[in-house]
This record gives sequence, C-alpha cells and structure tokens, in this order.
Amino acid sequence: MADWGIRPASAADVEAVAELRALVLRADLERLGRYDARRVRQRLRDGFVPAHTQVIEVGGAFAGCVSLRPAEGAHWLEHFYLAPRMQGGGIGTAVLRGLLERCDREATLVRLNVLRGSPARRLYERHGFSVETEEPVDVFMVRTPR
Repeated sequence: MADWGIRPASAADVEAVAELRALVLRADLERLGRYDARRVRQRLRDGFVPAHTQVIEVGGAFAGCVSLRPAEGAHWLEHFYLAPRMQGGGIGTAVLRGLLERCDREATLVRLNVLRGSPARRLYERHGFSVETEEPVDVFMVRTPR
C-alpha cells in the first residue's frame, strides 16, 4: 500500500473532487446512458460539504475523497472516489474500514447509493452492506452497526 493519509477537506478542494468524480463515474454513467460532463461536476459542487468530507492523499498529493454525512438515524457514505491509478492497492478498503469502525462505535446505521452495475458494489458488500432498494440507475444499500 502506498504512503497515504487523510485530512479534512476545505472549500478549496471542491474542483479537484468534482474532476475526480467525473473521471471515476464516467464509464458507469455512460453505460447507463446518463453521462453529462457538466452535470456530473455540478451535482458534486451543489452537494459538497467540506465539514463532512475527508481528502485522501497519496505521497502528499490529492488522490481521493469520502464524505460521511449525518442524517436522521444514520450516516450517508457519499462521494467516495479514489483516483483510478490508486484503486486496487488497499487504500479504499482501509478508508472504508476506518469509517465503518467509527460508525460501529457510535452504533450508527450507514446508508449509501451506488450506480447499478458498478464494481464498487462488491467492495460495499464485502463490508457488510446489503441492498435495500434498486432503481433503474441507483442501488441503495444499508449496513447495520456491528
């Protein structure tokens, strides 16, 4: 695993996160007939909350992000993106494990949605998420605290 760390996000991170989102989601959104280069970035900008977001850095450089947004009775895991060149090396698993351990300590349910057909769904299933509902584009998943 590369030399990596996590830091709190700031408002200045929004464009890097928007670009990474567009890159990471493009293949799945194109497969689903939903890719719009402007919209994929703007949806991130509209929902970006630095206070709930952490930036993943590898070798001191931006490599990804994740948000854990509090909601009534649960946390929403959102905007979990890792640069393609960093995927498969254990960083995403380590980040997810840390967030889920925190939610377990707090006895908090975790919810997320993943695009239908996305390989990310397997990561979430390996960490105890199960499908709540499926829609034409999104799959909504939930994980109860351990």
